[in-house]
Amino acid sequence: MDSRPVTVESVKNIFSDCDDFFLRRIKLGLDSQIPAYVCWIDGVVSEGDVSEDVIRPLTEQGRLSGVKTSAEALRRIRQGAVWRASVQTREKLEDLAADLTSGHAAVILETIRTAVTFEVKSTQARQVSEAAIEKSIKGPRAAFVETLRVNTALVRRRIQSPKLKLKETTVGRQSGTAVTLLYMEDIADPARVQALQQKLETMDLDGVLSGGDLEPYLIDHPHSPFPQAAHTERPDKLAAGLLEGRIGLLCDGLPVGFLLPGTLPLLMRAPEDRADQHLLASGLTLLRWLALVLALTLPALYTAAATWHQEMLPAKLLESIVRSEQAVPFAPGTVMLLLLISFELLQEAGLRLPAQVGQTVSIIGALLVGGAAVSAKLASPIAIIIVAMAGIAGYNVPNQELGSILRFLRAGLVGLAILAGMPGITAGLAALVWYLCTLECQGVAYLYPFVDSENGALFRTLLRKPQWAYKFRDPKLVRRNRRRQK
Repeated sequence: MDSRPVTVESVKNIFSDCDDFFLRRIKLGLDSQIPAYVCWIDGVVSEGDVSEDVIRPLTEQGRLSGVKTSAEALRRIRQGAVWRASVQTREKLEDLAADLTSGHAAVILETIRTAVTFEVKSTQARQVSEAAIEKSIKGPRAAFVETLRVNTALVRRRIQSPKLKLKETTVGRQSGTAVTLLYMEDIADPARVQALQQKLETMDLDGVLSGGDLEPYLIDHPHSPFPQAAHTERPDKLAAGLLEGRIGLLCDGLPVGFLLPGTLPLLMRAPEDRADQHLLASGLTLLRWLALVLALTLPALYTAAATWHQEMLPAKLLESIVRSEQAVPFAPGTVMLLLLISFELLQEAGLRLPAQVGQTVSIIGALLVGGAAVSAKLASPIAIIIVAMAGIAGYNVPNQELGSILRFLRAGLVGLAILAGMPGITAGLAALVWYLCTLECQGVAYLYPFVDSENGALFRTLLRKPQWAYKFRDPKLVRRNRRRQK
């Protein structure tokens, strides 16, 4: 920590070799002999605001004219001589440097070794636009951007209550990234809020440049591949989570929000579920869970049936599979693994290329590779259909990170199906369920409410009741103010 007093030379030294740092000497009121300096970092601040709201009032005749001492100048500036709402007095070099790098301009009064900082952050930022991943049909279309204050304002517009609390912490030795914790004061569990706040305050890392830098320090099982915090780019989904008793997290520079505690049912929930009629939303939710099961098990079931358990298949279907597999020189399990790898390679290529080119490569590549594999008798048409169906089912999973985990588990189950058939698949699924039952996030089971003995828990998760029927909040998330409506 640099606790040296504020002087012009010390500020110059700490920002040496920084060509975007500017320091300008001025005369207060144009007639004062008191040395004063204005400094700022170009690009981080708005130069127009620095000129109009800081330098102009300081040098304007009549406003600071006749000032005899730096202490008197400091008093007038703090009383409103400069036209900015945010005013801070800094007597330590460390505090002044932090303000300058975060979008403040500073007036240094050399004789009393004090600086006054004014927030004049640059307004050049990406405008609020439509969500790119979580598409909206009937719900709000606004999405988070990379500017923290814009994101907090988007949440405030949806929860216009003083009970919505925001606690800001600076994380990162070098990056100094602002991270804001959001929660409803009368709904969220105070113990969870305090635990998360302590984790943020005790983080010791160089910088927060992505969600992966922050998330491992907040979750209970950082080595688990399963996401334990729900990510969203939509303010309405974050606001809905806050009203349920969850805790939100917004990070400056990241256009996503985090919701904790994260559970599997929360990851399988889409923002559009609240906008749809309850019967339609229930049907789509069931379809989504069916897609999860198919994406995980369909290739493995086909491999086990074609390799070990032909008696499970109807006679006509078995005859069709045998006929299609006769000319293929590889075993069904080997073909399935090769097709899954090819599918993942095409998907990754489509993601890494520019949007227009990537979509074309994915579609044309899949058609060409699939057609060529069938023509060359390297794969059967049924195997390609199975892989395509599993891939399409995986796209129905709302959480992208969970969908990526399913892709690896799918390949693992195919490997077990090759080795042991249906017993191998059963053992793999049992181990997976057992592992998920061991996960917890802030005292809430990862599979909650599937592992809860409360009546109606399964119904509440898989089906959606009318909005007027949700009179109480979830007891696992909220221990006070459980009533949602009369």
